[in-house]
Amino acid sequence: MNRLTRLFCTPLLIAALSTPIFAQDVPQDQAQISLSFAPVVRQAAPAVVNIYATVVVEQKVNPFAGDPFFEQFFQGMGRSVPRVENALGSGVIVGQDGIVVSNYHVVGNATEIRVELSDRREFKAHVLLADKEADLAVLQLEGARDLPSLPLRNSDAVEVGELVLAIGNPFGVGQTVSSGIISGLGRSTLAIGAGHGYFIQTDAAINPGNSGGALVDVAGRLIGINTAILTRGGGSNGIGFAIPSNLVQNFIEQAVAGETRFQRPWAGVQGQAMDAAMAEAMGLPRPEGVVVAQLHPESPFRAAGLAVGDVILAIDGAPTDSPQEVMFRLAALGIGKEVSITYLHDGTRREAKTTLVAAPDSPARDPRTMGNDSVLRGLSVSRINPAVSAEMNLPDTASEGVVVTGADALAARVGLRPGDVLVAINGQKIVTPADVEAASTQLQRRWAVEVLRDGQPMMLRFRI
Repeated sequence: MNRLTRLFCTPLLIAALSTPIFAQDVPQDQAQISLSFAPVVRQAAPAVVNIYATVVVEQKVNPFAGDPFFEQFFQGMGRSVPRVENALGSGVIVGQDGIVVSNYHVVGNATEIRVELSDRREFKAHVLLADKEADLAVLQLEGARDLPSLPLRNSDAVEVGELVLAIGNPFGVGQTVSSGIISGLGRSTLAIGAGHGYFIQTDAAINPGNSGGALVDVAGRLIGINTAILTRGGGSNGIGFAIPSNLVQNFIEQAVAGETRFQRPWAGVQGQAMDAAMAEAMGLPRPEGVVVAQLHPESPFRAAGLAVGDVILAIDGAPTDSPQEVMFRLAALGIGKEVSITYLHDGTRREAKTTLVAAPDSPARDPRTMGNDSVLRGLSVSRINPAVSAEMNLPDTASEGVVVTGADALAARVGLRPGDVLVAINGQKIVTPADVEAASTQLQRRWAVEVLRDGQPMMLRFRI
């Protein structure tokens, strides 16, 4: 079976060729015979670093561990014991003052970070900005200056077939170079972090340990950050995926500006990729774009004139053939940018303009935590609004109801999790956080809690 692997361990660098290097099938002179990527490696390799991260995690010790019968009933219970985990990954220096980009899954939860340069200098580092869904993190090296760095290239200009170089330290064996091509663009069917990503695909040999490594062209410009590999056997004989540099650029800009949480533009749109059957039903010559399935009442796309059933074809001239591509385009552009939207309305091609905005934080969240007088003590909830939906990775059009933001004590033991949307408690409909307090303080022995988890209805039953 295919396996998607995040690439832990060391740095990786890849280069994409934007101009042909072979004028003839056979080398004609000494210059062509000696043609190599060595100059690119010499230029780019010093900006690729090793990252050593230490993470302290709390691990539950099950008193019945190993017991063939009782262990299944006491999973997740027992005392917590701190355990130290070490992660080895890669990073790319993008600023001479020590700004480094890597993956969230390498450093996102680290308590201590140490970065080693190719010249063996070492620096302590701290996280400026990290986002699990994007699987990106920006670090600041402490006391660093005048470091080698990579400029960024427009990832939308990358083409399938460009040659690439992978430069890194896979498996900790030392800096290594491998070559390949860009084999695909706009890959959006892989689940990375909390959501679905949008990736550049390459067949250059990539191994575990290259997370956070760089994808660069022969001019030494960054076009992506490597994050995963799809392989059958767990080796490098698969295909690798990199986060495009246009998203990385916006991430860096927000980190340098002092943001502590990645701010994504909000569309308020729920879409569906067009397929051949839908295209035929709509009288289109071929499937393209994203069909608008739902629109939030406050959606800026609605304000710009779009309606349910319209087809979003492009944003700022860049095609959008999947919901993930729409969200990538918006995230790469950033809040405050005015963009043009190309769409189909009743078969007619139209253009609209809108300004990208942050998800509105209204109505008020009204956060509450259930106390000892509640049967769901330890449960923290909040009213759903667009900002909460974005933070909790709920559907973009979720506009009402109550979501679980934290679950401890009894609330955790009965099975509630952050992200669950509460529907009803013992048959009483839940609309506001106050409804949760009222319903959970009743004197009953049998309880039934209806929730939506990842969009699927569930019923949690228990007795007290």
